Amino acid sequence: MTRALQREKKRKTGLPVIGWREWISLPGLGIDSIKAKVDTGARSSSLHAYDLHQFERDNEKWIRFKVHPVQRKTREVIVAEAPIFEFRSVRSSSGKASLRPVIVTNIELLGVNWPVELTLANRDEMGFRMLLGREAFRRRFLVDAGQSYYGGKPQQVKRPKPV
Repeated sequence: MTRALQREKKRKTGLPVIGWREWISLPGLGIDSIKAKVDTGARSSSLHAYDLHQFERDNEKWIRFKVHPVQRKTREVIVAEAPIFEFRSVRSSSGKASLRPVIVTNIELLGVNWPVELTLANRDEMGFRMLLGREAFRRRFLVDAGQSYYGGKPQQVKRPKPV
């Protein structure tokens, strides 16, 4: 889709256009950028999380977890905490159902910031560390399944190679 066609679609619908994959941020979890697969076939959204520990804070159930925000890399680790919204049975793409914790946190994409429900699951074997399901972007964005990164790519930090 050309940028002119994108502007025309936005003019007609009033909705901005996103691609099938986008860089997003989860500021409430301390994640500045994570690549997400925008999946119109999935209802719910999921974030790669491991080493999950439940605890109580002010008579509420919370969860502490770790995230590897960069695909296929385990060097960077972010430790995050959030109140548990609920537990939900989720069926994976392989058809297996599991009970997952659900948190609510803000997401930012194309300068728009809104709360979204995220299930927490180990996505180490998946291609993307985050899956953005249709409930998260319904009535907010149109999806161009043939394009990526309408919101741009984050700046790469050049690290010196070890000697």
